[in-house]
Amino acid sequence: MAIRTVRLDEEAEAVLQEIREATGLPISEALKHGLRAFRERVASEAVRRPYDVYKSLDLGAGGWANDSSAEVRRGVSRALKKKFKR
Repeated sequence: MAIRTVRLDEEAEAVLQEIREATGLPISEALKHGLRAFRERVASEAVRRPYDVYKSLDLGAGGWANDSSAEVRRGVSRALKKKFKR
């Protein structure tokens, strides 16, 4: 078991005191719980894949696309005509 010295600012000290009063845990146990919770959070964020980000955007059916990928030329032509109104 290692012994660590930690400096806490006033805000962190107040939060630690609130946690101790609410749970009745000693300082070391409260800090251990915090470390475990942070480890779980880091692990869950590290697993996030690009598809998870895409899925969270909720673009709906077709996303922002105006035409299918098979109709690229027609879609670009239509978008340019709309933009420049020719």
